[in-house]
Amino acid sequence: MEGSHSGLVRQFRKLLCPRGHRGFKSHPFRQFSEFGIMPTKCKLNIAILFGGRSAEHEVSLQSAKNVISALDKTKYNPIPIFIDKSGRWFLNDKSGDKIALLPQSNGEITNLAHPQKKQKINAVFPILHGPFGEDGTVQGLLKLTNVPFVGASVLGSAVGMDKDVMKRLLRDADIPIGKFLVFKKTDKINFEKNVKRLGLPLFIKPANLGSSVGISKVKNKNEFTKAIAYAFKYDTKILIEEFINGREIECSVLGNDKPIASIPGEIIPSAEFYSYDAKYIDDKGARLEVPAKLINATRVKIQKLAVKAFQTLCCEGMGRVDFFLKKNGQIFVNEINTIPGFTAISMYPRLWAESGLNYTKLTDKLIQLAIDRFIKENKLKTSR
Repeated sequence: MEGSHSGLVRQFRKLLCPRGHRGFKSHPFRQFSEFGIMPTKCKLNIAILFGGRSAEHEVSLQSAKNVISALDKTKYNPIPIFIDKSGRWFLNDKSGDKIALLPQSNGEITNLAHPQKKQKINAVFPILHGPFGEDGTVQGLLKLTNVPFVGASVLGSAVGMDKDVMKRLLRDADIPIGKFLVFKKTDKINFEKNVKRLGLPLFIKPANLGSSVGISKVKNKNEFTKAIAYAFKYDTKILIEEFINGREIECSVLGNDKPIASIPGEIIPSAEFYSYDAKYIDDKGARLEVPAKLINATRVKIQKLAVKAFQTLCCEGMGRVDFFLKKNGQIFVNEINTIPGFTAISMYPRLWAESGLNYTKLTDKLIQLAIDRFIKENKLKTSR
């Protein structure tokens, strides 16, 4: 978008208050933005995307419910958009009309049952975990529609989803990670060779899933064979990782150009590792310790590494970085989640609450960051 500051403000005043409302000055976001203050008489329509085709579909439903509940209803009008497991989009839920979000629609939802009925959205909050939502696919669609959206853009989402690419980038940035090997379905995968390189036990996981879906801890050849087959049910590429005997520490990151880190927390699983069941089904599957009991030097190092990993992977808005902390003080980055969970027990919002930013304020900041990035990107020239 080219032109003067005043021209840009006029365009966003029209976008955010389409009926010519004059209830705010300059641009609508008070913090993280150079343009002014929050509107006082005009609510923003925030589309909440949830569900999706991923194996993490059910986790998304829990997260979306909490985000909708947390939104400040004096500022925002939530518009739930449900994506079923076959990829169909519905307004509110399966009983609602099918809808479409089309390229260059500037945030205007088209009702497929009644094409004359349209609804304006001002920003999108994707709460989609795993492939077809957290991997850059939906983010690419949202960029084509020219609408602000919460979280990492296409590149950050894609590399954050693919654990193979993620770990390579982290390693190239001199960020400590554990040893790992990558295999595709056509590869010959030998138990003895992997044990020789990585030791026992091993972890085997799909390259492109989260929430511990498809992950196995392997102690012998029989478990190895089963774990390989299990992981390939979810992806065409898998990782085999060394076991790191250490505490599981998590740290939340928030921001665009100048991200900040929360205080770290710790996951203390009751079983051998933090599985899907331990996270979402078994109430006694794990204990969360917030804040984590860490010496100050270790806490600061984890926070710095979290921000460095976030920036290395081209993330924006939000991210949760997971670590292993060994008894000797060594710290390893395990992975980043670009759309972390927002369930009742999820670490991302809990760590920010402990850091002084409650759930409602957190969602507010994330929406502010989304529109701030949108303005910045729309200032760029797209032609000569």
